[in-house]
Amino acid sequence: MRQALRQHLKAERLRIAPTARMAAAEAVAVTVLEHLPASGGYLAGYWATGGELPLHVLQMRLPANWIWCLPVVLPDKQLGFAPWRGGDPLGSNRYGIPEPMLSADACLEPEEMHAVILPVLGFTADGLRLGMGGGYYDRSFAFRKQATAPPLLIGAAYTAQEIDSLDAQDWDVRMDAVATERGWIDCIPEETP
Repeated sequence: MRQALRQHLKAERLRIAPTARMAAAEAVAVTVLEHLPASGGYLAGYWATGGELPLHVLQMRLPANWIWCLPVVLPDKQLGFAPWRGGDPLGSNRYGIPEPMLSADACLEPEEMHAVILPVLGFTADGLRLGMGGGYYDRSFAFRKQATAPPLLIGAAYTAQEIDSLDAQDWDVRMDAVATERGWIDCIPEETP
């Protein structure tokens, strides 16, 4: 079921016009900046591909006390994070996505991030995230299943990517919030009876 949903959501995301993507990038940047803790720290983003909501506006407007980081795919199928500024060298990872070319021991650990902007294919109002299916974010932030933020886990998505429900899997790590072109959604898990 998840694979069919992924294919549908990918196709829908690709139908979003470039002008709508840029407008969403602007709106999401404003929203995220309003909600980031004033204390600053390391903020992990991503390099947008395949119609993902772009984060370049957010990166360019970050206050000086926030350090922009990009994910690095590590051999153990987890993510490390590397501080990055426009113009710093990049290479392509195994998926063809640009990333800083650093060894695992040169990367920051997921636990060192203060906030993380996650790419989203689909999301529910209670914080479940449907990604591309590789499990990198769920493995890397599994410690958040037993702990509260930091890092604050924020999905970046178009409003059209919201889905009514998704069957939770044992490995799913819920997001704290989702930023869309229409605003901020606090993700509160449903109470179980």
